[in-house]
Amino acid sequence: MIVYQNNKTGFLHDAFSKDIEDLVLRDFRARTGRAVARAEVRSWKESLLAVAKVLNDEAIPADCGIAIEYGIPQTSKRIDVIVTGESSERVEQLIIIELKQWESARKTDRDGIVSTRFAQGEAEVSHPSYQAWSYASLLGNFNETVYEGGVALHPCAYLHNYTDDGVLTDSFYAHHVSLAPLFLKGERERAKLREFLRQHVRYGDRRSLLYRIENGRIRPSKGLVESLNGMLAGKPEFVLVDDQKVVYETALSVARQATAHSKQVVIVEGGPGTGKSVVAVNLLVALTGRRLVAKYVTKNAAPRAVFESVLVGTHRKSQISNLFCGSGAFTQTRANTFDALIVDEAHRLNEKSGLYGNLGNNQIQELIGAAKCSIFFLDEDQRVTFKDIGERTQIECFAREARAQVTTLQLASQFRCSGSDGYLAWLDGTLGIRPTANDKLDVGEFDFRIFGSPEHLRREIVERNQSRNKARMVAGYCWDWRSRKDPSVQDVEFPEHGFAMRWNLTKDGGLWMVAPESVSEIGCIHTSQGLEVDYIGVIVGPDLVLRGGRVTAEPEMRSAHDKSLNGYKSLLGTDPVKAKRKAELIIKNTYRTLMTRGMKGCYVYFTDKALEQFVRCRLVYSWQGTEGLLKVAQRVVPYGIEPDSDSS
Repeated sequence: MIVYQNNKTGFLHDAFSKDIEDLVLRDFRARTGRAVARAEVRSWKESLLAVAKVLNDEAIPADCGIAIEYGIPQTSKRIDVIVTGESSERVEQLIIIELKQWESARKTDRDGIVSTRFAQGEAEVSHPSYQAWSYASLLGNFNETVYEGGVALHPCAYLHNYTDDGVLTDSFYAHHVSLAPLFLKGERERAKLREFLRQHVRYGDRRSLLYRIENGRIRPSKGLVESLNGMLAGKPEFVLVDDQKVVYETALSVARQATAHSKQVVIVEGGPGTGKSVVAVNLLVALTGRRLVAKYVTKNAAPRAVFESVLVGTHRKSQISNLFCGSGAFTQTRANTFDALIVDEAHRLNEKSGLYGNLGNNQIQELIGAAKCSIFFLDEDQRVTFKDIGERTQIECFAREARAQVTTLQLASQFRCSGSDGYLAWLDGTLGIRPTANDKLDVGEFDFRIFGSPEHLRREIVERNQSRNKARMVAGYCWDWRSRKDPSVQDVEFPEHGFAMRWNLTKDGGLWMVAPESVSEIGCIHTSQGLEVDYIGVIVGPDLVLRGGRVTAEPEMRSAHDKSLNGYKSLLGTDPVKAKRKAELIIKNTYRTLMTRGMKGCYVYFTDKALEQFVRCRLVYSWQGTEGLLKVAQRVVPYGIEPDSDSS
């Protein structure tokens, strides 16, 4: 959908002789039925006048096409300005101009990400050049008019208020600027942008390309399909085995049969390590390979970032980045826009979307409405915040409202925690999540260790990490995130043990689990859920303790920076029993999730010594012979943890 379109002559007339922002607002309301904030209207006025000054050049064809606010199909994204025409060789050209009114920005350590200040405060956002390139990538990969018609795409960014201070043009962002040139404030920069336009658009096209783009069929290009298939090939971590293959084939068959008049909802339940994400990524590749429009959706950014990086083989943003998105991106999506939405970690879905939780109606409802087939992967025991609403009964309810057929599938085979179902049952019983018959854990079956010092635990994790970069430290969110404002300080500290580490939520972001140097930082639930390593080191904070012989939660010991328990205090005032029960379940689920991230081993330090002793008494050592006794000694003696009577 294009909000406003004209040729160059008409656009310049509207910009210089009329109030262009009012014309765009009028067309926006007519096309969408919605209003926009006054701040956006003001930005139209200033930015479009800046563009008009650039286009006011006789060498730029009078009949080239100008489009303003092109809504990219399948997304909530809008391209600010499109210029169309033909090159000197009569090849159709499409130029994307991303407009920003920024006056300053700060460099970050994350690929394609900068920090800038808005009215609500400072925020990390995409570098303008990356943003422009990503929009071009969307058109080139999904709009049939573009990729079948051989249209040449030329993205760029124009920051007409930004005086070059070396931040946006830093060498760290050079790759993205090379893909989408950056033009800043001043007459010289305006002349450079004007030359960029003249270089590519020598003849007008009377807006014919704009019409065909707006009405072009939306489906993945063959090039994107081939690229995705090549990425998946040879990746052993994405090979399907046992019931994963059955679930994959069933979900794929259901998705291919779905239509706007025969909507389908698939619910896939499975515990930690059963391969939910493996199946989800395979479905994304397979559905895209069948030229269907599909996306991989999660609330948390970490799984999206990690799985993209594993597929691509690099941490850099790629052409498949647009196949991954957050669960809050569908508040205004038209019904049945997508052939399929693959919702991983569906237990983490929220009711409302947006930074302030004030957008949309219900994420489950929106996801089902936006797709002909929606596939939800969930484990209700991994709901870890007050806002998590993802559960099977809710999904089934919204599916019935949408008149969708529901298919429920199970993933049971355990591939994490050394394939030990007994460990998961033991953990549930030990934490008091549910009664189980597994009151003892044989550490000969799964490498579970208790450490008497967090520093000894850290050293062991660092040692384990050396071979495959597959060991990480995590902790309950009981320590303030002080390093966010002052990178020189530590966050999680135990001075008596000579231990101090920084939370991981800055440099590596969602890629913390796979970033090469991130073993030096400690993670939390928000950057580890849905992911796995070989060995996980867990610091159980003072929010989980043993009192009166019972494992119980202390919500007040959580950091004020943690938003997981938002809503606890208000519920405490109206229904204290329900509030405490819900908070305890969330805290226990959090540690259950953290303690099941390790495929080969879980190493733990307890801040509450009574809880440590309680857990240690539930361990048994069943190795036989001299070699077994040596293993026991190696595991417990160096760290001051003596085997109890059941361990001998």
